[in-house]
Amino acid sequence: MAEPTPGRNEPRLRPAPLLFEPAEAAADPEHFFDLESIDDPRALLERATELTQAFRAAADRAVEFQAMAAAQLADPRRFDRLTTAEIAERAEWTEDYAKKMVEFGWDLMRGTEATRGHADPI
Repeated sequence: MAEPTPGRNEPRLRPAPLLFEPAEAAADPEHFFDLESIDDPRALLERATELTQAFRAAADRAVEFQAMAAAQLADPRRFDRLTTAEIAERAEWTEDYAKKMVEFGWDLMRGTEATRGHADPI
């Protein structure tokens, strides 16, 4: 399971780096971050676990940025404000989920304690 997202003043743990693969390797459907070339099951488990944690951390962080962007787009002070229905359509969410993401984004931007420790708005 991914580690909780630290608060704004806490340092983030750095997961294993996600290295970009060369185009020819990425085009091969059997190739995935060179995991197929690891013969030792211990090493394979270790590297696959590192990648899993890195992807989870990246997904959690991306959700936070989505929420903050949704909150900014829904800000009633903006002249080009979007409704939650418009945000939902752009992000391919349901309107209910968009409302939760907007609220989560406001909480993140305010830095409230309620949002610290997780990136899931539900």
